Amino acid sequence: MRIRPQLQRLREVDWDPLYWLRVTLQVLGKALTRLWGRDVMLYTGGVSFFAMLAIFPALAILISLYSLLSDPAQAAREGEALSTLIPAGAREIFQSELLRLAHAPHGAMSTQSGLALLIGMYAAHRGFKALLAGLSFIHDEDEPRGFVGFNLMALVVLVATFAGLAVISAAFFGLRVMGSAFALRPLRGVSWLYSEWTWASAGLTLGMAFIYRFAMSRRPVDWRASFLGGGVAAVLCLFASWAIAFYVEQVAQLGATYGSIATVVVFLIWLSWNVNAIFFGGALATEVELSIDAQAARSKPLLPDLRGARPVVSPPES
Repeated sequence: MRIRPQLQRLREVDWDPLYWLRVTLQVLGKALTRLWGRDVMLYTGGVSFFAMLAIFPALAILISLYSLLSDPAQAAREGEALSTLIPAGAREIFQSELLRLAHAPHGAMSTQSGLALLIGMYAAHRGFKALLAGLSFIHDEDEPRGFVGFNLMALVVLVATFAGLAVISAAFFGLRVMGSAFALRPLRGVSWLYSEWTWASAGLTLGMAFIYRFAMSRRPVDWRASFLGGGVAAVLCLFASWAIAFYVEQVAQLGATYGSIATVVVFLIWLSWNVNAIFFGGALATEVELSIDAQAARSKPLLPDLRGARPVVSPPES
């Protein structure tokens, strides 16, 4: 009895490929229009700046934790594995900082980590505030959160992000340790399972889907739109890493123009492209949700009979 309504819904769907192509192009066009608003670039710059401030204190905290629990050099090696996600032009500054922190004295690392914790928390919180403000602006939120609610939401997203990164990193490096140290490979033939690109894309998709659904608006965004936006944002972030590497290595040698600060410039370009990818995912999730709501409104009957009874027709007057 429950299968018939689902079959009825499938029959009511328009399966014309030209219709879905037209709808897709319209949604993408509207999402790009939202992204190209004149104020979005201000949010992009703010998020990129605070992200750059937060990354290197986070590295110092990571190395300090490893110095207490394990070998700091192991953290540097694992960090170098994740640095392959960063374009080659900006990877040098990341790897050199990892190398410096791994060989720093334990006392200096403890003092530095205390300062890094304060700076990193401040920068990360400000960065997430700028990110949520940009997403709210793109979403055209009618009832934005108040001062306290907005700051609390940014703090919750910050803590959840670090917790998610910890879980994903532990799972990723756990599989690599099993594969290298103990020769245990649960899925030996599936090489992509041990790739940092796989775990980065899965983590980005899941994390951004939850941010789009619960943090972009007071009212939870449709889960289908949220996961679609999260998947597109993850793909665009990974594409941005490849594109900036191709641009720097094959098209334009930025070292000839910017000299010794070329790595910083490449790093900032990479950050801004990733932030734009996240904002486009939010714009796409917004437009997809609007399209779903419009489709539901068109298919909804004007006078629904909730009890399934036939309408009563009064006899004509004599």
